[in-house]
Amino acid sequence: MPEPVETTSPDGVDYGWVMQVTFVVTILVGAPVVAMLSLTTELSTWGARAEFAVRIGAVVWLLVSLSVFAYAKRRQG
Repeated sequence: MPEPVETTSPDGVDYGWVMQVTFVVTILVGAPVVAMLSLTTELSTWGARAEFAVRIGAVVWLLVSLSVFAYAKRRQG
């Protein structure tokens, strides 16, 4: 019987889980954060709105991804 082409290693952090949870939590947390912060900012054009959302979303994504990874790493051991 030939070896399967794809194999996984159960040791270590499950990066697939980290990416999926990061994606979902970033949307759930990021959308309200962007909406609340946009209330106090002058966003006159669609370009300004998109740039604002990307900048705030990037910060939210970074914080969420580091938090989820730290949680997975702590939970692993």
